[in-house]
Amino acid sequence: MSTQFHPPLRTLMGPGPSDVSPRVLQALARPCIGHLDPQFIALMDDIKALLQYAFQTKNALTLPISAPGSAGMEACFVNLLEAGDKAIVCQNGVFGARMKENVERCGATAVMVEDRWGEAVDPQKLEDALKQHQDAKLVAFVHAETSTGAQSDAKTLCALATKHGCLSIVDTVTSLGGTEVAVDDWGADAVYAGTQKCLSCVPGISPVTFSERAVAAIKARSTKVQSWFLDMELVMGYWGGASKRAYHHTAPVNALYALHESLLILKEEGLENAWQRHQQNHLALAAGLECLGISFVVPEKSRLPQLNNVTIPAGIDDALVRKTLLERYSLEIGAGLGDLAGKVWRIGLMGFASKQENVLLCLNALDNVLIELGANHQPGEAAATAARAYLVPNQKLEVFEN
Repeated sequence: MSTQFHPPLRTLMGPGPSDVSPRVLQALARPCIGHLDPQFIALMDDIKALLQYAFQTKNALTLPISAPGSAGMEACFVNLLEAGDKAIVCQNGVFGARMKENVERCGATAVMVEDRWGEAVDPQKLEDALKQHQDAKLVAFVHAETSTGAQSDAKTLCALATKHGCLSIVDTVTSLGGTEVAVDDWGADAVYAGTQKCLSCVPGISPVTFSERAVAAIKARSTKVQSWFLDMELVMGYWGGASKRAYHHTAPVNALYALHESLLILKEEGLENAWQRHQQNHLALAAGLECLGISFVVPEKSRLPQLNNVTIPAGIDDALVRKTLLERYSLEIGAGLGDLAGKVWRIGLMGFASKQENVLLCLNALDNVLIELGANHQPGEAAATAARAYLVPNQKLEVFEN
């Protein structure tokens, strides 16, 4: 006989979802109202304004897609590409490959610019491809590659796309709220994100934003967008901001309460403070991991502070360590993906989970498990080293209790 489901209380330090703020969980439990209720319409307008703040954009076409980040990705591609178009896709991990899949499903041609997993996208390789394929319509790349923990120079890549007359599509699923995202300053045209990473909201919503150039391209299409649900011209009839909203779909009302609360938390903290917090916790974690003989895959200048991709020590059983951490400490860290499967762990410090107590929990737990498996580091040194990192002069101490 089926019974109520009561999930265990975990500390989520993998690649996502991240720990959800108690404030966000409380928001989920508020009374459900209609998706065309005047009070909900007012909330929609506030969500839009808060997303514009998070994305650092004035784009009118900024809204949350009622589906996860993968749908945000698809929304960007299906609205901007038609059959016969050409798109240049930069790949330095798993999610660049998903972009290629989207291009091809639109009936367009994908020109791949590939970099080694763990490295940032090379702007020179992109420029060479743009010169070679002058008929390309857009450039697509992942700002923060979740599979590797590498962050690319979005401003430079978007500028190259604009210089060569191309639109740009940017994946900020893992970066939004954790490291700088500046859509207008970058000159990006279509940007998508997810709620379950550094926004510390529940999974299932994908914030997107489209520039005026992107909107013009959508309006100039010669064919219908291949997805009815993700057609931005139809969706904007509901999210457009006019006093009369056209019914498009039943919005996930309570999930949008949660998104609103998470965006309020971000604004209360301030974007720059949030970025600083993620960086500080990353530096403390990195200092501790070094004591455990664990190194980073990504060069320091390109590392994501919120997604730490680190090598598994020689002779250590990847799955056994993750299983022990989950069962004994209720702590989740992530496995490697694709080419890095079985070679790395992905340790997330995202949103609400990016705090000192989690850094110390993770280091102490790894310390104990690795010692049991035969590692010969100094017990207790990792957490002590990380704790000292928080006392470095002239660094703002992390405070985040929302």
